[in-house]
Amino acid sequence: MPRFSANLGFLWQDLPLPDAIRAAARAGFDAVECHWPFEVPVADLRAALFDTGLPMLGLNTRRGPEGAMGLSALPGQGPQARALVDEAIGYAEATDTQAIHVMAGLAQGPAAHEAFLETLAYACAQTERTILIEPLNRHDAPGYFLRDAGQARDILTALGSSNARLMFDCYHVARTEGDLLTRLADLLPIIGHIQFAAVPDRGPPDHGEIAYPEVFAAIDRLGWPHPIGAEYRPPGATEESLNWMRAG
Repeated sequence: MPRFSANLGFLWQDLPLPDAIRAAARAGFDAVECHWPFEVPVADLRAALFDTGLPMLGLNTRRGPEGAMGLSALPGQGPQARALVDEAIGYAEATDTQAIHVMAGLAQGPAAHEAFLETLAYACAQTERTILIEPLNRHDAPGYFLRDAGQARDILTALGSSNARLMFDCYHVARTEGDLLTRLADLLPIIGHIQFAAVPDRGPPDHGEIAYPEVFAAIDRLGWPHPIGAEYRPPGATEESLNWMRAG
């Protein structure tokens, strides 16, 4: 079985982030990741990571104004997008977070493509930490710039930066493209992080259309060495949703 990271954007949302980190450690997770930790004092987050010994695998750039899902691919928003990148990198470096997911936003077309490339090039030049991009499915994020893994691969190829990688979320890939295991094996050389949730309801990985024991076994066979992210919505208390992990 792979090792697992608790995505604290969805798990233990009832707790302050430092307490959620400690809860993840008690539950047996090997790492943690989050969405937008910026309101938490760095010292508090560092203390929780030190107390538990868990690494923080990733965080996101802020989404921007209400209704936005990132600014990085929005033409004319370059300065604002770079400011969000600077904030995320600064917080990541202060907490030794390994990767920054740069959110693209709601945009389409050649100008959006160029804007996203410019923001990503800026991000990659500011840090040696991993810069992640993630396609989001059209059901959950209609109009999001990054629509599928093929588009993401083309962007990474055009970017040509050694620290830019793909966030392969099994949930989003399955809802958009299907053929999950084939896509996983094909894209492995450019993947920087893997996440998962049940399809189609984004619940725990113990039901739905995807047989996650088979997916986890395939990830093992591929030799993936890092914890993979449990980014699902628990139907109730997080502790009551963890039978899938205990069974493993």
